[in-house]
Amino acid sequence: MNRVFRFVLCAALLLLPATLKAADPADDYPSGPITAVCTYSVGSQTDVQARIGAMPAEKYFGQPIVILNKAGAGGLTGWNWFMDRGSRDGLTMTVYNLPNFIAQSIVKKNAKYSIRTLEPLANFAADPVVLFVPKDSPFNSVADVVAYAKANPGKVTLNGSGLFVGHHIALLLLQKEAGINLTYIPEKGGSDSLQSVLAGKVMGSFNNLSIAMRAPDKIKVLGIADLQRHEFMPEVPTFIEQGYKSLDDATTNFRGYALPAGVDKAIVEKAAQKAYEMFNDPIVIENMKKTGVPYRILDRQAMLKIFEKREAILKDLLQAFVEK
Repeated sequence: MNRVFRFVLCAALLLLPATLKAADPADDYPSGPITAVCTYSVGSQTDVQARIGAMPAEKYFGQPIVILNKAGAGGLTGWNWFMDRGSRDGLTMTVYNLPNFIAQSIVKKNAKYSIRTLEPLANFAADPVVLFVPKDSPFNSVADVVAYAKANPGKVTLNGSGLFVGHHIALLLLQKEAGINLTYIPEKGGSDSLQSVLAGKVMGSFNNLSIAMRAPDKIKVLGIADLQRHEFMPEVPTFIEQGYKSLDDATTNFRGYALPAGVDKAIVEKAAQKAYEMFNDPIVIENMKKTGVPYRILDRQAMLKIFEKREAILKDLLQAFVEK
């Protein structure tokens, strides 16, 4: 009898590890409402798009996604706050903005974030950079701008919404490839940049396609920095078509959700799948179209590759601006 008892006891002990195996932390995720930190102000393009993307959150996550705005310093304030105070349980996300956050992580010595501290989940928008001038401008192509800049170094004034954003980076890329000197005027935002162009304060603007769509009768769009022409402005040629190959989609304003590094990988993968499904919901796509947002839904794996590719380009381009 004792031998039988010992045999049963040994068998039970062998099975014990499987019985006591820890539950998957993603099983109960999310356990409450999710906060998504938007590093730009209420009403900004990023804010509006982030709210559209979260509209059907309860359908996919079983919990609402609440947008928390932490604006300042072109996003640096909010992303630093997110890295310092965001929880690592998957309940605090952020709205990433490419190439802005990568450029800042390279240039700003006080940036606490980089592509290694953010786990992209899914992308909902891709707002390409365009170059536009007033309707009465003598410039009718990118070649016209380049020719004038070569003959008049520093005399071409172009604005954009701040430093080290896609607009600024597009100008730096054009300068480098064309061998010209342009004068960049940073503004507070895309709308301010547009108004300065209309008021004649600058000769043109590198700006988002969505901003250019607000005044189609008052401006001329000379080129779009993307891999192909856009359905919203099919008549506008790409920079690549006009011979400037560095202005592909490297400056396109990709926007989506991310978790901080340190969140359990099982939660990251579950959140990534749910976010991708959510952004593909018809209500999200319909509202993106209504607001004139160039949407591009991409999954986590695609964004991981884009993060790495963008960082490689920007590290080379921005070396002269790195803070010591």
